[in-house]
Amino acid sequence: MSTPALDATLGPGAPAVESADAAPPGTGRTRTAAGLRGWAVRLASLAAVVAVWQWLTATDARVGLRFDRLPSPTEVAAEFGRQLGTGIYYLDLAQSLIRILTGFALAAVVGIALGVLVARSRWAGDLLLPPIEVVRPIPAIALVPIAILVFPTDEQGIVFITFAAAFFPIMVSTRHAVRALPTLWEDAVRTMGGGRVHVLWNVVLPGTLPGVFGGLSVGMGVAWICVISAEMISGEFGVGYRTWHAYTVVDYPGVLVGMASIGVLDWVASASIELLGRRLTRWLPRGEGGAR
Repeated sequence: MSTPALDATLGPGAPAVESADAAPPGTGRTRTAAGLRGWAVRLASLAAVVAVWQWLTATDARVGLRFDRLPSPTEVAAEFGRQLGTGIYYLDLAQSLIRILTGFALAAVVGIALGVLVARSRWAGDLLLPPIEVVRPIPAIALVPIAILVFPTDEQGIVFITFAAAFFPIMVSTRHAVRALPTLWEDAVRTMGGGRVHVLWNVVLPGTLPGVFGGLSVGMGVAWICVISAEMISGEFGVGYRTWHAYTVVDYPGVLVGMASIGVLDWVASASIELLGRRLTRWLPRGEGGAR
């Protein structure tokens, strides 16, 4: 779309300048078709894996690996249908979700706040980073004995393990995102009279959103791994506990149902974070494949 001021600048013989928001005709339809093709490919790849799995278990194949004792997809589906009719399955899902959401929410708040603080303040970085960097390489699941000793209940210990697992990816990603911001942005706002709080709210936080959501996505995946492991060790309810219990009673279809439930829950949680991140960073320029 052309404007009078721009037309006057270009001159009467200059072509009209189209707005960047004006999309070529058919773009929306093309993107929809590409999205449908993408989903079709994903579903086909998943169906192919299930088909190969069914064939290997049905033929009792031994091709370096032993598939003769592995439950088939039909057996797992039957066990999944049975568990859907019981209340304990939904109780386990709810328990795991409460633990993961509580620990992850705490990790997101503390991790983002500390990441911004240590990146913006040299004094805070010198004070806080050494103990953080010493603890960071320790796997969160290795903290289970400490959690059992320190926290009065197993529930609090599992939430702590989840918090520790998600905290470090979120904090490190936030710190790097803040440090990667061009100083020109902050200088421009300061020259126009913007104070420290204004710069933080209108420059630092929006500019770091892509890095922050990358850390949140990684943190969610790590948190699920650790909460399931913690439930196996010291839980009474939860998907991890039920999966481990199924293994101890040699219920292999139940084990695979638990594994599939964990995978789906993690995928839904990570996809939700990614979707939220895309909604909050619409203002960022995207490439040709950025709309997927």
